[in-house]
Amino acid sequence: MEHKLFSELRMLYVTSKDKPNDIRVRMRMRDLIDSDILRHAVDLTMERYPYFCVELKKKEGQYIFEDNLRPVVIANTLHGVSLNSKEANYHMIAFSWADNWIMMDVFHGMTDGTGAYEILRTLLFYYCSERYGVKLKEEGIRLVGDEISVQEWEDPLVIRNDLPNPKQHEKMSDALNPIALAGLENDHRGTVYSIAISEAKFMKFIQDNNSSPGQMVSLLLSRAIAKLYPDADDIIRITLCVNQRKALHLPLAHQCLVGGAFLEYNDSIRDLPLSKQAMAFREMLIHQTQEENVLMGVSSIKGIDGLLLSKESDQDRLAVAHYVNTLAKRVVTATVSYVGKANYHEAEQYIRDFRLWTTSASNGLTVEISAVNGRFTLDFLQVFSSPVFVNAFLEELEENGIVYDLQDVNELKLANIELPWTV
Repeated sequence: MEHKLFSELRMLYVTSKDKPNDIRVRMRMRDLIDSDILRHAVDLTMERYPYFCVELKKKEGQYIFEDNLRPVVIANTLHGVSLNSKEANYHMIAFSWADNWIMMDVFHGMTDGTGAYEILRTLLFYYCSERYGVKLKEEGIRLVGDEISVQEWEDPLVIRNDLPNPKQHEKMSDALNPIALAGLENDHRGTVYSIAISEAKFMKFIQDNNSSPGQMVSLLLSRAIAKLYPDADDIIRITLCVNQRKALHLPLAHQCLVGGAFLEYNDSIRDLPLSKQAMAFREMLIHQTQEENVLMGVSSIKGIDGLLLSKESDQDRLAVAHYVNTLAKRVVTATVSYVGKANYHEAEQYIRDFRLWTTSASNGLTVEISAVNGRFTLDFLQVFSSPVFVNAFLEELEENGIVYDLQDVNELKLANIELPWTV
């Protein structure tokens, strides 16, 4: 069986050795990893998700995913293996482990955080059941033997031909560029700062301000940047990632279905109290996440994929992808992403730390929010190493009485993805 790439094309053509579009999930478990049990759990998991067991091939000038019957690799290393390579058995997904850590790497063009969470729910169910000799509840977890709905397989961007035409907007103004203002153009050491916050306490603060985790982190980050650069001319504009499945009425789809809402920290709200600023952000988000507006965003993405597919050579497609990426970079200050509460059910009690890393979007600063086992983890993913924005954000937390724990600082190192133009 083969599948012609479409919605995967954007991520494919902005992937490079310097910017591998990989989702890396790192989970520190309660106990040392049993590699034999992990092998069994991975095999069962991949049996449940056959559409992730594929090999990238080129056929008549177009890329396809073809069934890959080789075992999905599990490597004994913290660094993972290169995807779509011999060491990964030419899969676009791989697992690794070391001490009490389990890692999963998957090509972001195949799925997003929502899809990755589904895989992990299945993996954790099988691994923890056998590792700890317990019978975990099966409800809400995709397992071997389930009927796999066609909605899991089909590409929504291919099957939906009734999408509304995107609105013709006025040219968006430039956004504040954090790297340029901080003078970090020569700092190329990708770094992750991981911050932990009590889920219960942070949610109380969020609810007291009638907000949500993604909106509140976007607001606190905007306030922090504004205090660093009070006289900056360009607007602070945060992209908050939006799951498009609800608008598409396709909750089971596994593809990368992420749009974005622009939250602007403009002059009209700068001097308002935090609760009023939160209200302004909420109104912006409500408007932009109305179904019609989300579907217009899907339509725009479909248009880009169609344009890529219309080009005959990889070089022409790379040029288009680079141009689109440059436009997006110009209008965004930073990106915030929150998949939602992980809800790994009874397996959460065995998870001690959870990190979700990916290539930093926009102007090199992305905050990934995870909610696992009673704790929010905020991973500041940077293409630079300076803590200037992290420190400003932490000061904002302190000023609002939010207790945090700066857990660690790591190199932002993701799995390489071997493609014809990156090898």
